Amino acid sequence: MIINKIIFSLSIKLVVAISLFSVVTACATKTSTEVKNVAIVPKQFPVLQAVGYAPISLQKGQTEQQRMLQAITASKLDAYRELAEIVHGQKLDAKNEVTNTFKSQSGIASSVTGLIKGAKVVKSYAINDVYITELELDFEQIYQLYNKVGPKQKGKRIRYY
Repeated sequence: MIINKIIFSLSIKLVVAISLFSVVTACATKTSTEVKNVAIVPKQFPVLQAVGYAPISLQKGQTEQQRMLQAITASKLDAYRELAEIVHGQKLDAKNEVTNTFKSQSGIASSVTGLIKGAKVVKSYAINDVYITELELDFEQIYQLYNKVGPKQKGKRIRYY
């Protein structure tokens, strides 16, 4: 009878120990997840530069001043086009035609489409018969503008515990 009590006592202790071990390990393996959105700020911001050119004498206008104003506008647009090529890339369409094993026609066309915001004119000047405009696009300024008016750029920080 004493042996049965000892065995019963030991089996109860064993069951209690296994139960406690199960509870402790279950709590240790179950993780809680906390997800926070955190603003991502780059360490460096690139500054892009572009130059646009326009011949003054080839512009339409009755006077030299009108041609100069047209060249100013054309060189600025050319610089913006160059910035758009840098930021968004350039689309190329090529075509080759072969007739009777001879190349009969070929052509290539390029285009760029994009929106450029925040570029500033660094210099605008004339050299001989060419008007030149230099633009600069500072991505730190673009980042600041975007965060003021648009949705915040977010990343996720996940913490397990």
